[in-house]
Amino acid sequence: MTTDTMSKRVGEHPFVSGLTREQLTLLADCALPVGFKAGEIIFRENEKADRFFLITSGKVVLESGAGYGEPVVVDTIGAGDVLGWSWMMPPYQWHFTARAVEPTEAIFFASPILRRYCERDHSLGFELHKRVSTVMMKRLQAARKKMLAMHAHGEKLQPVVLQSPFMDQELDSSETEKS
Repeated sequence: MTTDTMSKRVGEHPFVSGLTREQLTLLADCALPVGFKAGEIIFRENEKADRFFLITSGKVVLESGAGYGEPVVVDTIGAGDVLGWSWMMPPYQWHFTARAVEPTEAIFFASPILRRYCERDHSLGFELHKRVSTVMMKRLQAARKKMLAMHAHGEKLQPVVLQSPFMDQELDSSETEKS
């Protein structure tokens, strides 16, 4: 994919609406198109956050629970959303696990390169920081609403139900081993 084609594709995403042509060119320089299958883990909670994505189609759930029992869906995002904000804030570690729940297309950004661009072009860094801060607030509010629902209404949070084409194979092989 050419830089011009990637610049156009990046520029069509709502997250970057209003950025200058120069800023879009910098973003396109560290961008690649990617796809995820339904059930595919995009990144895991507590792992190194070295990328982020602009979702162009499909759906992704953000879940949390590492070390606290069954994971819980905190938010569901789709086309027009951004996936990943932890790449911008030290210690650059994911705060959620992201899993595609249907085939998903996205634009991948290599965040170490992008952070260097932001350090050189402070206007780009400021614009991305404003936009990422909005995403952080949305995710924080989604998590807060889940906790309030559980506390105020005695609701139980729905555990994550993993649907993987490999789980059937794993279940079959473990049952065979017991025999």
